[in-house]
Amino acid sequence: MRRTLTAFFVILLSLIFGIAAFAPPFDRNKLVKEVEALYAQLQEKEKLLILPAAEDQAKFAEFLSQPDTGIFRLMPRERYEGRMYLRGGGSFYSFTRQTHEFGQGSDITLSQGKFDVGFAGYEHGLISILGDTPLESVTLAHPANKFLMDYAPAGKEADIRQQQQRTHSGYKAGEFTYSRYAVASPNTAYLLRSINYSGSDILIAFRVIRRDIDGSVVILWKKLKVFPAPVAERN
Repeated sequence: MRRTLTAFFVILLSLIFGIAAFAPPFDRNKLVKEVEALYAQLQEKEKLLILPAAEDQAKFAEFLSQPDTGIFRLMPRERYEGRMYLRGGGSFYSFTRQTHEFGQGSDITLSQGKFDVGFAGYEHGLISILGDTPLESVTLAHPANKFLMDYAPAGKEADIRQQQQRTHSGYKAGEFTYSRYAVASPNTAYLLRSINYSGSDILIAFRVIRRDIDGSVVILWKKLKVFPAPVAERN
């Protein structure tokens, strides 16, 4: 029995190596072109994946015709970061540069069903939940804006770090709360103050108008105010 199995494996190996000997030569140039073509296709698919729904863009066309407004989709970080060609997996967004590319002054991210602001260096910010409020009614005169308008970014490093730490526990002013985190809920409006030292400091009102099956959310937004970008004092 053992001799029979040994003979079988010898014949099998002979066939494998015999076939390999007659296999066509490996064409690396062809493979490189195929991989490059696949990358190009992936990038195009990713662009389509992060686009807002066409019906949402049509529904809010009048709102979007106004200056300093926009609409975008935010992908859940835990599902797409590291799995897409786009750095950050479409889970970050910069309202100033209007890009999903992480590291380009990102103001907001979506992770584990929550919004987060402030990711690196001295960057930090605050989010306040306004509930099911029409975005058109959220202006600088909205009572929740007073705290955000009065908030003064620190200049010295130690003070900046204290402010960053405080955003974790949050603030309470009147009936409103302000924190670096907020649950991402459909049909809900928010205020966001995002501070990027030597970059930007903005106040944004936004509303989640859709949450899709993959956990991504479509956000309608408008810019309320631009503050002078703070500069950190080096020790």
